[in-house]
Amino acid sequence: MDLATLRTFKPASFEDAADGYRAAGEMAGKAKDSVDIRIASGIRARLDGEAATAALAELKELAENFHYAQTECALVSTALNGFAHDMAAAKRKLEAAEADARAAGCTVHPDGSVGYPAGGQEVDGKVPEGGTVRGSGGPTSPLADALYRQAANAHPNPNYGKALEFANRVADAVKEAADADAKWAPKLRALKADDDLTVSDRDWTDAQSDTSGVHDAGKGYLDSLPHPPKDGSPKDNAAWWDGLTPEERTAWLSLEPAAVGRLDGLPSAVRDDANRVVFDERYAQYRLELASIPKPPANEWTWIVAGRYPAKVHTDEWMEWHRQYGDRYEQLTKSLKGMDSIQKRFDQTGREGLPEAYLLGFSSEGNGRAIIANGNPDTADHQAVYVPGTTSNLSNIDGNINRMVSMWRVADSEADGKAVSTITWLGYDAPQDIYKDAPFRHYADDGAPAFNRFLDGLEQSHAGGSGTHRTVIGHSYGTTLVGSAADHGTLNADDVITAGSPGVTVAKAEDLDVPKGHVWNQEAAGDIVPDIGRWGHGGHTRGSYWVIPSDEWFGANQMTTDTEGHSGYWDERAEGPSQSLRNQGLVVAGKYDDVKLK
Repeated sequence: MDLATLRTFKPASFEDAADGYRAAGEMAGKAKDSVDIRIASGIRARLDGEAATAALAELKELAENFHYAQTECALVSTALNGFAHDMAAAKRKLEAAEADARAAGCTVHPDGSVGYPAGGQEVDGKVPEGGTVRGSGGPTSPLADALYRQAANAHPNPNYGKALEFANRVADAVKEAADADAKWAPKLRALKADDDLTVSDRDWTDAQSDTSGVHDAGKGYLDSLPHPPKDGSPKDNAAWWDGLTPEERTAWLSLEPAAVGRLDGLPSAVRDDANRVVFDERYAQYRLELASIPKPPANEWTWIVAGRYPAKVHTDEWMEWHRQYGDRYEQLTKSLKGMDSIQKRFDQTGREGLPEAYLLGFSSEGNGRAIIANGNPDTADHQAVYVPGTTSNLSNIDGNINRMVSMWRVADSEADGKAVSTITWLGYDAPQDIYKDAPFRHYADDGAPAFNRFLDGLEQSHAGGSGTHRTVIGHSYGTTLVGSAADHGTLNADDVITAGSPGVTVAKAEDLDVPKGHVWNQEAAGDIVPDIGRWGHGGHTRGSYWVIPSDEWFGANQMTTDTEGHSGYWDERAEGPSQSLRNQGLVVAGKYDDVKLK
């Protein structure tokens, strides 16, 4: 990088190239959606057999190619804009230095030196001559700065000091441009895919590395963009997103997909795009990491004689393996089990009319987070948001996803053609042990604010002018969280359904922040959890009694159930949905008069 190159540099050329890559990425994204939602789902809905299975496998690979292209093109676009931003800043500094030099009668030469005219008081009858100075370039020490100032002040020609300042500014601008070029060149070279048509796990982890590299290089560029409001409400988040240019949106989606995916109030399609990138990259990363860990030894157990009786113990070989790899192996295995379940739901779109899935939240940290919608909540006339209870985590998300798939089928069949979206919301740390954790309500209190923000976000992002009918469904400890959300904020819902509830932290149905008569409860035969609640788990005292939604004086509509136990409320049978499930679906569809009550 030299002065001539910086003078002729045109940021607009790189910004135009960035626009082209962004457009290519958007086309790839639309192609991915077309393959996933229209073509593959159409095959699932209409065809069976080996040919259909083979076609779906090919289409899945094609969709992944488009998704990878979408992700990488967005990164290239952002990198080009970041490079143009840094170079434009250096060029502005150069142009300002040259303009100031001209105004002072100085000349910036092609090599970066600055000529200055004669000037100052006469010495021995002569005006001090002009000359040429060269800037130091780059940062200098305080001592060097002091020496420069001293030399400038001591020089008989006052133009010398001015020229030296201009020369330093020119040198600084050229160095800044050279640094930008050196910083961005390897980042852009790294944005190159394998020359094959297979998007492997290695490719996705490479994309993750690319994101990190562009993010580090583009910190100054990203800092220059409007940032999401800190602790903003869904309304604040939506206003921020609406105010961004297409270029700025691409930058945030490509460099901070996890942050964008978490923002309640943004359109569901945007959150899905962001979270799918996080999901695919983490999915690939975990598969590769698990494959690198040695499998646990086959001979896990052995017998030893302790006293008179033999005892079964772990082998030394297995104990050594577990010491080195056990905890991480278990975490990876559990996380991948949950990710497999989410991917399975993606692959079910179109089967028996099931709509596209939206990933509205995802994290593999800790017990994991997953928020999965069946159908677009932003265009749905009826929404149902389900909160699972004790022992729920990413590894066992499959059952909770399937419950809302079943709910969607029933509600959709009762909705008279209106659009339905059902959502599994695992957006909190659920208690993991029914004895050690579930008796404490702090899990509910800690998760309630996030749940309220999510519901408010659904209201904010809904595209319909007349709004939507929203039902909140809690199961087990999930009902306690729903109660805490109503107790500590505004529950943005029209109906509340509690199933197998140990208590909802409030004394009566009207405290759940929905219209009178819109709280519905189910307690199945053989479900012991409500009885546990009557002994003080999650309920609310009424004199010397603990009140739960199953109690008459709580004031909920008691729906009939034809299922047994704590986990059967969403059972489907060969002849159709259970009455327990159908009653919930009728509430979700707003068919209150058809609900069967005890």
